[in-house]
Amino acid sequence: MKVTVERAQLLKSLSHVHRVVERRNTIPILGNVLVRAETAKLSLKATDLDLEVTETLVAETGTGGSTTVPAHMFYDIVRKLPDGAQIVLEGDGDRSVLTIRAGRSRFTLQTLPENDFPDLAAGDMTHAFSLAAADLKRLIDRTQFAISTEETRYYLNGIYLHGAGSAKSATLRGVATDGHRLAQLDLALPKGAEGMPGVIIPRKTVGEVQRLIEDSEAEIGIELSQGKIRFTIGHVVLTSKLIDGTFPDYGRVIPQNNDKELVVDKKDFEAAVDRVSTISSERGRAVKLALSAGKLVLSVTNPDSGSATEELEVEYASDALDIGFNSRYLLDIAAQIEGEAAVLKLADPGSPTLVQDRDSKGALYVLMPMRV
Repeated sequence: MKVTVERAQLLKSLSHVHRVVERRNTIPILGNVLVRAETAKLSLKATDLDLEVTETLVAETGTGGSTTVPAHMFYDIVRKLPDGAQIVLEGDGDRSVLTIRAGRSRFTLQTLPENDFPDLAAGDMTHAFSLAAADLKRLIDRTQFAISTEETRYYLNGIYLHGAGSAKSATLRGVATDGHRLAQLDLALPKGAEGMPGVIIPRKTVGEVQRLIEDSEAEIGIELSQGKIRFTIGHVVLTSKLIDGTFPDYGRVIPQNNDKELVVDKKDFEAAVDRVSTISSERGRAVKLALSAGKLVLSVTNPDSGSATEELEVEYASDALDIGFNSRYLLDIAAQIEGEAAVLKLADPGSPTLVQDRDSKGALYVLMPMRV
């Protein structure tokens, strides 16, 4: 194998691919990236057995061939080579090494045979559709924060992507929850997604897709089946296993009849919560919201360090109410509001609160209260 490639291109592709590779591997081949040279192109592939990323880039191919080399070391070498360098990769199958040359630099890496490299064969995909990159990014951005990190409830460790809504206004919906808060975002159902199975996309996959979206104008191809999902983003193809579990009936926790409506300026509210929560303990994090006509008083009391209060002018015309929330969760949800005002629909101190963006439709958030 002999191939010449431009450093900037190779570095960009490796930065996409090497992230999938876990730093600690009990199976040596999983620490490697598969390098394959074909006519005028070079493809790189990495996997952790649950997730596989392949990227193809333009290259000058002398002789074709393929091998596997340590992913992180290969990435570090290319990263440290001078900008604008032409990199020559030359494989010597007999000696099981890959030589990397650029200018006066020369590296030789030990290789492992390509035959040992696992293939995350996707099988038949039952549904295929495309989404604007900006839409997919928004769906991930607005729901990702609520993904559970608790491994025991593994079925909550991802975003539940499924068709929802009525026949007239069918939507593609992403939902994530960790039991304390829930985030939901609806997009218009794309052509080809009708009748798709509800799938749970793992947290790591969600993070990788988010990082791979570099051009918000692009179209992203999505194919899926009961067990796998594949994203085609430009020259990158990401294939992932799905979480094999049943996502809970989240509709039951979304309040329908919360009659007390509070409208707050998003920036003022976020800043005030952030300020008063400086006092809160790492463990408690509780902030109390005392509501009365046209007024909101935020307060935090920490027996070890002191207390803080701040008053805000708000739109509120219902009965007085005191309710407590985890300040970090409140800030996470406030950060998702795209417009200038957030609408909180409350019932009582013990019931979940519904949070929506006053100006932007399609997104909603649910937050469980805390005792304060």
